Amino acid sequence: MTRLLHISASPRGEASESLKIAATFLDTYGQKNPEADIEHHDLWDGTLPEFGPAAANAKMDVFAGVEPSGAGAEAWAAAKATFERFDAADHYLFSVPMWNAGVPYVLKQFIDVVSQPGMLFGFDPETGYEGLLTGKKAAVIYTGAVWGPGLGPEFGSDFQQPFFEDWLRWAGIGDVTSIRFQPNLVVADADIARERAHTEARDAAASL
Repeated sequence: MTRLLHISASPRGEASESLKIAATFLDTYGQKNPEADIEHHDLWDGTLPEFGPAAANAKMDVFAGVEPSGAGAEAWAAAKATFERFDAADHYLFSVPMWNAGVPYVLKQFIDVVSQPGMLFGFDPETGYEGLLTGKKAAVIYTGAVWGPGLGPEFGSDFQQPFFEDWLRWAGIGDVTSIRFQPNLVVADADIARERAHTEARDAAASL
């Protein structure tokens, strides 16, 4: 059975543009794949573990070939459980609003938790990194109020899509579809761009 995991980095609930577009995507995906298992991971639901000193030390222990112990072992187990939930999916949908030219901090926290050696990536001193999440597909919904393609630097910069898709490809996910609704505030009429984003979401869901 195909499994799709929707990971939401928006805390705005029904007011969220990215979640509204995600709902359109998921409706179409469900219609096209009625036997698929669709799971939602709200990164704001309080279940995402922190990645502090104990976890960082555990990660370096693993790099050195040492088994984490004590608080490090507990932190490593929490990171591993989060990664296994992520890795269990075949397809991904990410809802990613722009915050301060980048991604919400909770999404960066998720990335730091699941990006572990032997799980998400491998490393060889001679050949470098190897992404281990191969054979998977992702769709990403990007929203933002002020910055948009073609606007000058006075409207901000885009460290959102380049950062996030670089991470996806580093992890081994090479099949990535982007859906953008930006900007949605500094335009006279955002309805046309909004409808285009929903259409792109339907198309992306039908072909994922």
